[in-house]
Amino acid sequence: MKLPGLIGIYMGIMAKAMWEGAVLAESNATVEVEGNQYFPPEAIRKEYFRASDAHSVCPWKGTASYYDIEVNGKRNEGAAWFYPEPKDAAKKIKGHVAFWKGVQVER
Repeated sequence: MKLPGLIGIYMGIMAKAMWEGAVLAESNATVEVEGNQYFPPEAIRKEYFRASDAHSVCPWKGTASYYDIEVNGKRNEGAAWFYPEPKDAAKKIKGHVAFWKGVQVER
């Protein structure tokens, strides 16, 4: 069975995630999976992230955990997700953070 692949690790190409004028994450070592840029954990600006109780399950990546994003008193619930313990097929994104819900990601 062919699983959706990790498209690549973007070494040297700067990626940036932004919401409400704040840079949430920035890195030149993101991993792209299914069209999403996954930022390494050290690339996120933790002051904007709040732990969420939300979880979802992907058949090939595993169980995702979520963050709410908070900037200048505005909250974007569940706008970031990560896989703390991904399945073997997705081990390259362990702990990496991806975004949606209006967060702009530029490369």
